[in-house]
Amino acid sequence: WFQPLSRCRFFFQHFIHSFIYPVKLHHLYSLFVFFCKDTGVGTQPFCVPQIIFLLLEKIFILPPMPVNRNALIRYKTIDNCLRNPYRRWTLEDLVDACSDALYEYEGIDKGISKRTVQMDIQMMRSEKLGYNAPIVVYENKYYKYEDPEYSITQTPLNEQDLKTMSEAVEVLRQFKGFSYFTEMSDIINRLEDHVASARMKTTPVIDFEKNESLKGLDYLDTIYHAIVNEHPIQLKYRSFKARSANSFIFYPYLLKEYRNRWFVYGVRGNGRILQNLALDRIQSLEVLPQEHYIKNTFFDPNTFFDDLVGVTKNTGSVAEKVGFKVAAAEAPYIITKPRHRSQQVMERLADGSVILEIEVVINHELERVFFRYAEGIQVLYPKTLVELMGRKLKKAAEQYTHSK
Repeated sequence: WFQPLSRCRFFFQHFIHSFIYPVKLHHLYSLFVFFCKDTGVGTQPFCVPQIIFLLLEKIFILPPMPVNRNALIRYKTIDNCLRNPYRRWTLEDLVDACSDALYEYEGIDKGISKRTVQMDIQMMRSEKLGYNAPIVVYENKYYKYEDPEYSITQTPLNEQDLKTMSEAVEVLRQFKGFSYFTEMSDIINRLEDHVASARMKTTPVIDFEKNESLKGLDYLDTIYHAIVNEHPIQLKYRSFKARSANSFIFYPYLLKEYRNRWFVYGVRGNGRILQNLALDRIQSLEVLPQEHYIKNTFFDPNTFFDDLVGVTKNTGSVAEKVGFKVAAAEAPYIITKPRHRSQQVMERLADGSVILEIEVVINHELERVFFRYAEGIQVLYPKTLVELMGRKLKKAAEQYTHSK
């Protein structure tokens, strides 16, 4: 469901996230290697991950690491458990959590031993991986972090790591002008900025829009792997209009970000209607690796959004030409940042205002774009949208006219 470039972009978003909350460099390298091999995009001719991998392979001069991917999954799982202050964790609990994680991510169903988790804990406590995790035992059987704010994902980079990262960024920067990297230029800029600020101990000079308090972000990775591995998921979901949550099986096909909010596209149960669900409205999620997976024959992710503003498109919806007049004060902003890729100037008026046209599916997101400018935009056609905007703006104006 992801083109090679989109998969690469998704990986680099995780890469950047790891860099904002740094982990040791060889872990990033290991994850990158596994990404290229497991997704299969490394076999694509002239694919971006393959090029980067070959380049970084020349840069990352690292000693062989005994840590494999399964161990990294266990470390991350133990870290997640010990960061949860609302539960007490015995060794058996940690073994169960690690076994579940390995089954979910790797399909390993034989479980792991207590001895393995005990060795993992000792490794995390040691300096060998740079963690020095303050894991303590209390009441003779429960594990926790002595420092409740600690996490292995916050281990600072050392000078050698920063030097190597700088070299990697220099290589990536050489590709910013190529079409394959057009969508990734902002990510490369972010890498450059964080490496520079970390080395000089200064504040970053680039800040990207983000909403760290948005609910549902912790489901991103699980849904991503469910899509890649073609596994259905069991959801407990409550839309804003529903009185209570509903539970159902969902077949996920695509993750989509829009205005800092994440959505997953797929179909329910035996349904045949494509839906998008907001991750911030998911109350619980369980991957069902043993269940039959209905493959995507419902839409083409490569073209689905071509005539769309936002994420909503109902079955049978077709694009319409939408004309709107933009006031002179707003015109420069909308011309330089088009509302849609199809936007074109139809006429420039003497008072500085302009008439623009786009060809899109009419949905709630498009309405909100127009509402955002209020008196700065007048929708001219189609008639149905003009009437809808008129009714809603009139109702909005009445709230102020009749307010005490």
